Amino acid sequence: MAKRLGKKARKFAKKNLPSVMKKQRKLNSMFKKKFAPRRLKVSNEVSLEESNKLKNVQQTHGDLKGMILDEAVYNNDLGDLFHQDDYDLDEDVSVSDGYISEDPECPYISESEDEICSEEKSDDVPTLLQNREIYQEIAKQKRKLDKLCVKDPQFSKFLESRRSDFYKSKSEEIYSDEEGDANSADDDGIRESETSLSGKVLTSSTLDVWCWMVMEQPNISTLSSLLYGFRAACHYGVDSDEVSQQKIANREVFSKLLTFVLQETHGIFCRLLGISGSINKENMLKTTKKSEWKSVRPLIKSYLRSSLFLLNQEMDNQILMFVISQLRLSIIFFAAFPSLAKRLIKRSIHLWATGDENLCACSFFIIRDIASKFSSDYLDICLMRTYRAFMANCKFMDPTNLKHIKFLMHSIVEIYSLDIQKSYQKVLVSVQQLASILRQALKTKKKEELKKIHSWQYINCISVWVEFVSCNFKNYDLQPLLVLIIEIIRGIAHLFSGSRYLPLRFKCVKILNQLSLASGIFIPIASLLFDCVEHRGNIDVDRTQRSHVDFFSLLKVPKQLLKSQDFHEESILTAIQLLSEHFSQWSYHISFPELTTIPLILLKRFHENTTLESVRRTVKRLMDQAQQNSDFIQRKRDEVSFSPKDQSSVDSFLQLEKNDRGAPFGHHIMSSNPWEEVMIPV
Repeated sequence: MAKRLGKKARKFAKKNLPSVMKKQRKLNSMFKKKFAPRRLKVSNEVSLEESNKLKNVQQTHGDLKGMILDEAVYNNDLGDLFHQDDYDLDEDVSVSDGYISEDPECPYISESEDEICSEEKSDDVPTLLQNREIYQEIAKQKRKLDKLCVKDPQFSKFLESRRSDFYKSKSEEIYSDEEGDANSADDDGIRESETSLSGKVLTSSTLDVWCWMVMEQPNISTLSSLLYGFRAACHYGVDSDEVSQQKIANREVFSKLLTFVLQETHGIFCRLLGISGSINKENMLKTTKKSEWKSVRPLIKSYLRSSLFLLNQEMDNQILMFVISQLRLSIIFFAAFPSLAKRLIKRSIHLWATGDENLCACSFFIIRDIASKFSSDYLDICLMRTYRAFMANCKFMDPTNLKHIKFLMHSIVEIYSLDIQKSYQKVLVSVQQLASILRQALKTKKKEELKKIHSWQYINCISVWVEFVSCNFKNYDLQPLLVLIIEIIRGIAHLFSGSRYLPLRFKCVKILNQLSLASGIFIPIASLLFDCVEHRGNIDVDRTQRSHVDFFSLLKVPKQLLKSQDFHEESILTAIQLLSEHFSQWSYHISFPELTTIPLILLKRFHENTTLESVRRTVKRLMDQAQQNSDFIQRKRDEVSFSPKDQSSVDSFLQLEKNDRGAPFGHHIMSSNPWEEVMIPV
């Protein structure tokens, strides 16, 4: 507790503090008045220069965007990449909510008291009492206005004029969209009802009649009321303080209303618009030019907005999957409402990155459909947002999220492979940023910089682009990207050469093997592996210490495991396995004997020095297979007559045997391979 002021101090503060504060406020106001004109003058002096600069920037907008991307390359924070392109997704939609209102002429069927209004059965008694008081107060005020209108005809005319102005502005809000669409004509079927709808209750019988009417003969009037009720169901429990909200009788009506609208509305829209079959971008463009579009457009917008509102609520994953699957049927309608499409992208990416397996898949289908069926601007948004969401959710790896991270990787590769020419620049920017981070770490060797490299976020980011190059290298010219990625991987392997970083080093070798197999380019990896093998073979192993090493969740080995026998054996066997994969990739190449010369010498030396019997058997088997395959290739080389300069003949060497898998060297099968689940399969 603070110490209380003494009597003299309190007396001094009471006497002098108000005057001091008053004087201080006066001085502050004087300084503001004194320096404000000067700043204005300075700004006027530079205004001409700034306007010229602004004009030049606007004229070279494309170059400026490239400059921004170049600056992002040198930013050492992965999370800041593409951040400047996210502003358009965070914009709120227009002030008007775009929802339609109920048609007052639609039939209502009242039912028994047991079914009327689930609010009567609610346990939230205080809220119900408060709502009833509000309704009673509104009804009281309305009765006073009615009496005043009877007594004063002028006041009645005034209310009528104000009411007509209100309906006109409300209609404009309904038809208006964020893009400034010109379709803002009034429609009698969806105008605001003059009578209050707060007292009406949507019962099961009423809903059955509405559903029958829209299925038998779709019309704007009934569908408007049905979508108004759907909007109330989507907002149920969230915007319950709205006086004009539609009341829903019970849970059965609530469930039936949501299910029917989500399942049947798309087909009803197609019938109203005269659309048969699937809708693509061209058909949608023709549809917007039809006369029916003017009256159906507000209904579609209301349905999409209500569905998006429902999708943004925290609820069971099965319900979210159902909503997403039904929205996917109407995905092309979002093209007419860009702001709604952006909101759908944002929500779908969030569910894709954070949901369970099935929800992730459903959300990804939405993202892929938008990226492939909409304009190129939407593809840009999907490319940037998916990669940023991946970076935010790949910072940790453990057995629980391993499968999810791999799914996210394959999803990004599929999205970026939709348009290689458009996505290549973004991939290059990302890889250049990764190279910049590595370059800074090699230069400074600071602890903070090194932590950025041996992190799951960095490794997963480079792994996703490795997968991208592997999938598309044969069909597109990705040579510059491949070379840059190889340099990054080899730089990581050389930067972390200690025993504690063996898992990270093995990851790098695995990635190099994958790139070599996908591109057909020889990438030497033997030197990276034999450093590990020779080091492991020369240390003293504590045979009494048995501890399981969880390789796929490690990038750095704890110190207490460095001398354990399990870690010792698994690290050597993993290195031999990676070397075996490397030999297998080039087992039919004409230069295989030269490729295995030095590795075989080093393997023989290691075989003589190691004392672990399980390791000795594995190494001996690899040596025998490699030697047999080398002799086989040498015999085939002696039978040919072309020179090494004949590249076409060299490339076709042993193609028949390669297809028949006739070489002695096969995949080296090991008893334990902890990397099978970590890396993307080759």
